[in-house]
Amino acid sequence: MKRIKIKKKIVDYRVSTAETVEPKAVKSPETKVVRMHERLERPGMLRGSTYKIKTPISDHAMYITINDIILNPGTEFEKYRPYEIFINSKNLDHYQWIVALTRVMSSVFRKGGDVAFLVEELKAVFDPKGGYWQPGGIFMPSIIAELGYVVEKHLQSIGIIPLEKLDEHQKKLVEEKRQEFENRNRQQDVFDQGSFPVGAQLCGHCNTVAMVMMDGCLTCLDCGYSKCG
Repeated sequence: MKRIKIKKKIVDYRVSTAETVEPKAVKSPETKVVRMHERLERPGMLRGSTYKIKTPISDHAMYITINDIILNPGTEFEKYRPYEIFINSKNLDHYQWIVALTRVMSSVFRKGGDVAFLVEELKAVFDPKGGYWQPGGIFMPSIIAELGYVVEKHLQSIGIIPLEKLDEHQKKLVEEKRQEFENRNRQQDVFDQGSFPVGAQLCGHCNTVAMVMMDGCLTCLDCGYSKCG
């Protein structure tokens, strides 16, 4: 037994028992939180969601697939982050910018940080030839802007962008405005026989919103200009 030399004066003493011995604190292993960064290796399987866009300015639909990576699965820090995006369409007119845009967006996703800014940047893009109306009275200034709405919807589904819920007063106001819009369009359809069909596009030849799809080709009902010659 090792001897202990006491150099100070003893002023008090106590007999140590099993109950008085304080247990040593056991250090719990620290949880390493994995965050999104560009050097993160792509797993063999990713969770994906596919959205369909059908515009009145094209005969072919666009299919947008956004794949998500799961960070820290099974822990309290589990979260979904977008990892890559793909756009498929039979319309080859947009092939070049689709490839370029999806590569840039995928790089931004893998970079990490706040990716919500992409939504506002995409939604702010407008087509100088004019946008189009989607079912439900939603105006899309361009195909890129509609892509922004799709990305926004996806980021809301994985919790990156919070859902904005309307209160009862706002819901009532929106419903009144929607009803007013539908009534006004219904009156125009009945009394204004000279108006062009709903969904017509801007004609680049006469600057009239009268371009419609006829026999697979966009044709102006005002000046007769056709993109097929």
